[in-house]
Amino acid sequence: MTSATAAAPVKSSNADKVSLKEYVAYFCYGFGQCFSYGIIGSFILIYYTDVVGISSVVASAIFLVARLWDAVFDPLVSGFMDSRKPSKQGKFRKWMKIAPIFVVVATIACFIDPDIPVAGKIVFCGTTYILWGTCYAFSDIPFWSLSTVMSHDRQTRTDLVTVANIGVSAGIAMAGIIMPVMLAQFKQNNTPSMSYLISVSILMIAGFVIMEFGYLFTKERIAASDKAEKLSYKQVFEAVKANKYMMMILVIFFLKFFMEMVNNMMIYFFTYNMSNAGLMSGFGLIGTFSALTFLLIPVLTRRYKKVNLVRVLLIAEIAFRVVFYFVGYSNTTLTFVFIGITWCMYSMSNPILSAMLAETIEYSQVKTGHRAEAVVFGGQTFSSKLAIALAGATTGLTLTFLGYQPNVAQTSGTLNGLFIVISILPALGALLKLLILTKYDYTETEFKEYQRILVERGAEGYQTAPADLVSETAASGSATK
Repeated sequence: MTSATAAAPVKSSNADKVSLKEYVAYFCYGFGQCFSYGIIGSFILIYYTDVVGISSVVASAIFLVARLWDAVFDPLVSGFMDSRKPSKQGKFRKWMKIAPIFVVVATIACFIDPDIPVAGKIVFCGTTYILWGTCYAFSDIPFWSLSTVMSHDRQTRTDLVTVANIGVSAGIAMAGIIMPVMLAQFKQNNTPSMSYLISVSILMIAGFVIMEFGYLFTKERIAASDKAEKLSYKQVFEAVKANKYMMMILVIFFLKFFMEMVNNMMIYFFTYNMSNAGLMSGFGLIGTFSALTFLLIPVLTRRYKKVNLVRVLLIAEIAFRVVFYFVGYSNTTLTFVFIGITWCMYSMSNPILSAMLAETIEYSQVKTGHRAEAVVFGGQTFSSKLAIALAGATTGLTLTFLGYQPNVAQTSGTLNGLFIVISILPALGALLKLLILTKYDYTETEFKEYQRILVERGAEGYQTAPADLVSETAASGSATK
């Protein structure tokens, strides 16, 4: 292609300006929503095995069936959102208005233990777990997609995604901190199942209020024009098929499967290896602390390319996990130091990867003419839920393989196996991510180039130039590939 300097607008759009209140609101939606994610991710398996009385193998089957459902349903949700025209609330905020209600109800329903035979309990648990995943998709997909229509400035998007990830990590961590405390408190006067139900209900009502604040004070600044083409499912599929970089990032997100296994195993590790289930709250504090490290991301991404930052974090994580394995867990303080360091390195890569994912939307738009934001972030939601489900299934099978028996002292073989999962297994996931990133060559340079192309075309969302391209466009025009 050739450059078209004269055709490129040089007027900057105000759509790039996001207020502090919106950043806070965006944080809050992710924070409140991930009370649910943290509760399900960290407590549903042990609730099934130790409270409801379902075997780990049956629990694994429930998780797998749920993800098979998601494999069909989530892409349909994403395509449906991309194929609809925006309402007065916007393209994505209209879903965020009502989704919190269903997320809250579905999460609480997962922790109801009906007084029926075991077979009936299995059906009930499977139904409510599938319902949770379905409701969560209607909340999570528009939440992540919103960052792409609040601004098309590259650094602003990175900042938004960073703030969102801080909220997500803080919400998951808060569930990990508060749930054990509330469970211990309510178990004094209630059955274990009732203590779970009360604890989950309180957390989710609080989460609902926080999510509603997030909905109310965010704004979609980059709106499709009234004449914007309504996308067909075929066009949405073409946009996905053409976006090879999106697919690479989604595979990397799926590889969080290894860390989801750690999430599932951590409560077993503290309960049996460390002989203190209360240490789970300390693990929640580590999650909160790791979210604070996200504040470094906007500074680092202004100086270094995102893909290089992720590579460095992955290499460091692998090194520390190997050292952790050889040091062991006899010293509680040192164990938490290693868990904290490795968790921070793992967590810091996620906001950067989300920002990289957001930038692939422009790549797809240049290749196909369609943005399909919901499909891109629907892929992130699906990858994450698939990782959770397979981790839950694999964890259940692993527990069985290791000889785990609920509510009794474990054998040395079981304890050693739990520690290997906690320390070494995530290093394998980090290595696989590193291998994928050796072929990733879509950096900030290419992203800005594709934005120039879209400005020249006057494409949807680019009728005016992003602020960071204005000076370059005015000075030298655009150089397209």
